Amino acid sequence: MIGKRVTVMVDRPLGSHHPKFKDMIYPVNYGYVPGILAEDGEEQDAYIVGIDIPVQEFEGEIIAIVHRKNDNEDKWVVALAGSVFSKEEISHFVHFTEQYFDSEIIM
Repeated sequence: MIGKRVTVMVDRPLGSHHPKFKDMIYPVNYGYVPGILAEDGEEQDAYIVGIDIPVQEFEGEIIAIVHRKNDNEDKWVVALAGSVFSKEEISHFVHFTEQYFDSEIIM
């Protein structure tokens, strides 16, 4: 999947609160890829990195996968085509939620 272009519909824009955990604020845009089902039976979730404003929709390239070892769903990391981020940078972007899971970043 890495390198594939996708469109992400953002349902949790940068700066918004998690619907269940009101203390969690999204430091990145977060959403789903319509029509692609993940292991949990829901549409595939995706973090959008490198965009510093809230957006409703984003077209970009999958640059990494956050593989959750203790969950049944991986998360895609999407950025502008041609963007380069290190594993450490991606880890920093997604730490706000991935800190609660045993996860690894696959590039």
